[in-house]
Amino acid sequence: MELLSLALNTHGITIVRKTMAEVDQEGEILPDGTLSVNGQAVAVIYFRAGYTPVDYPSESEWRARLLMEQSSAVKCPSISYHLVGTKKIQQELAKPGVLERFLENKDDIAKMRECFAGLWSLDDSDIVKKAIERPELFVMKPQREGGGNNIYGDAVRDTLIKLQKTGSQEDAAYILMQRIFPNISAAVLMRNGGCHKDHAISELGIFGTYLRNKDRVVMNNQSGYLMRTKISSSDEGGVAAGFAVIDSVYLT
Repeated sequence: MELLSLALNTHGITIVRKTMAEVDQEGEILPDGTLSVNGQAVAVIYFRAGYTPVDYPSESEWRARLLMEQSSAVKCPSISYHLVGTKKIQQELAKPGVLERFLENKDDIAKMRECFAGLWSLDDSDIVKKAIERPELFVMKPQREGGGNNIYGDAVRDTLIKLQKTGSQEDAAYILMQRIFPNISAAVLMRNGGCHKDHAISELGIFGTYLRNKDRVVMNNQSGYLMRTKISSSDEGGVAAGFAVIDSVYLT
């Protein structure tokens, strides 16, 4: 973030950091839709927080999020784009007939479905029963960003049984996913200047650049990739969370 601030400052672009509570206190929307915070017009909002439940401890944070969404400032991400990244949306896209709403080419649809793992909500009693019987074949994923929050192994069974006993609405916060068992390869991993030889698995993620103005899509492009590699014995795989390292397709 510091490097980004320096780069933007060289172009005369000012960055102001505010908590959402401060935005609630100091922010307002001007008649033309401009977001003003403490008297300064805001062109772009870049969220460094707001991705986890703890980021909304009071109504103040929710009011700030609504205020920013209602303004004409460019949001990164907007609430709709934010929600698209949730596990629940992934589960909905995996349902029969849903991809057809967004794609017309049947070959493209078939190719995409080949990449999908099984995804189910916890109101599917048959899948929940299978997950309790064979928890090693499933992963429970919460509606959270980043690594460190998934549930594996016997903990899947324990959590499902606990949710069934309590009968609460908390099960809506999770989905069940078919566990993927990727190929394992020998690798040398570097962290803090040290080398470590181990068996590893890799995951390829594709970056996208997306910009829209209401219903008009201005830009929607593929913009690079991220290769993450972790030791095969680790369940989690987040780089920022400390479970994986950044890799390259040329080295994997």
